[in-house]
Amino acid sequence: MKLLSATIIGLLPLALANSILVTFPKGTPDSVVDRAKKSVVDSGGMITHEYTLIKGFSANAPEAAVQQISTESAAYSPHIEEDLTVSTQ
Repeated sequence: MKLLSATIIGLLPLALANSILVTFPKGTPDSVVDRAKKSVVDSGGMITHEYTLIKGFSANAPEAAVQQISTESAAYSPHIEEDLTVSTQ
């Protein structure tokens, strides 16, 4: 029973997380992107995909991580949006 409770409590931050896409302007140093990913993980979130053609990633992140990422780099301001399903029909 204690193991089940610990598991549920451990997964709680992910249940309260937002599914987001984070992209950075062309020319953004990799260190800025890496720092943003670290902020997500440190706040209890999870990186779900890292993009190679553009500077960015998708993640499940709590609101605190979203706020942290948006204020970390003034010179290379990220574009953060909710990750939604897109359809052409």
